[in-house]
Amino acid sequence: MRSVITLSLPPTLKKQLDKIAGQYNTNRSQIAQQAIDEYLTRQQFEHLRQRLIPKAQRQGIFTDEDVFARVS
Repeated sequence: MRSVITLSLPPTLKKQLDKIAGQYNTNRSQIAQQAIDEYLTRQQFEHLRQRLIPKAQRQGIFTDEDVFARVS
């Protein structure tokens, strides 16, 4: 089931949104859904990452290169 929300945007942002929607033959709603989904996914990832950093550091993992070395 879908829910409707109201979103307030500055005129310049709405204009950009409309332009992109036209270029990609989509609508504002689909773009907003995708943007919100991507934002929430990033937030969940960052939250998990912050929780796991101390555990990784205890195992000597401090950089992305350290991670890649362990999984390669």
